[in-house]
Amino acid sequence: MPSTITIAQNSAHPLTVNRLGYGTMRLTGPEIWGEPTNRSEALQILRTAIESGVNFIDTADYYGEDVTNRLIREALYPYSADLVICTKVGATRRPDKSWVPFNTPENLRTSIDNNLRTLGQEQVQLVHLRLMGHGPVPLDEQLGAMFEMQREGKILHVGLSNVTHEELEAGLKLGPIATVENMFSYAQRTTLSHAHGHNPGGEEVLELCEQHGIPLIPFFSLLHALPKQLDKIAEVASRHNATPAQVNIAWLLHHSPWLLPIPGTSLLAHFRENLAAKDIQLSAEDMSYLG
Repeated sequence: MPSTITIAQNSAHPLTVNRLGYGTMRLTGPEIWGEPTNRSEALQILRTAIESGVNFIDTADYYGEDVTNRLIREALYPYSADLVICTKVGATRRPDKSWVPFNTPENLRTSIDNNLRTLGQEQVQLVHLRLMGHGPVPLDEQLGAMFEMQREGKILHVGLSNVTHEELEAGLKLGPIATVENMFSYAQRTTLSHAHGHNPGGEEVLELCEQHGIPLIPFFSLLHALPKQLDKIAEVASRHNATPAQVNIAWLLHHSPWLLPIPGTSLLAHFRENLAAKDIQLSAEDMSYLG
């Protein structure tokens, strides 16, 4: 099981990171809105992550809004040379806490400039264009704006998030796609439709990612798995003296070397528990049993 993964390996500026990152979404208040319930603990999680060797952090300026970016800067600035901060654009929040597209070229530029300002950076190393239904803005127009800002030096690498197999194929024809961030977990591997839209599944794009050497970053890797209290996960966890959450993360790490999990939490104890999952060595028999 590889301990690192390289982003944009065939480019002039590849980024190699340790293969368990941290997603900051849960550091915000309820419904991913407002300040954290425990601000000091949120800052401590970020500092502990870096001290523990995590050097890939996922954020977005619409978490909060702008809460996670400001926490990252407060906790970690000036940033260590090997830290990769990945953000997302293409969406925004309304006062009613709804999530809506923000994906015109002008919107995307506004979002990038805001991320640069709040993170205190001159260049964002990795930006995911999150697709939320194109509406009147076609994919080529959205990605075209991203690649233009990449040429300007505001973005180092461009990725896609919440993307179908067909959208990823289309994106690859438009320019270099460094990473993909999709919903993916042991318990939910394919597209999930719900009242607020749909989340394309990681399993549906994983083979294409592997073919092109594109890391796949799973989100909601514990959200859909833990409530189901799966018997097989519990059995393997007992065998390894681990928790179900740890086995869910370990399964992702073993499922494909192109997966870069970013489990998030607002509790320091849970963060340390999640981080320990990278040390669990699942056997071939374990993986076969889990399926």
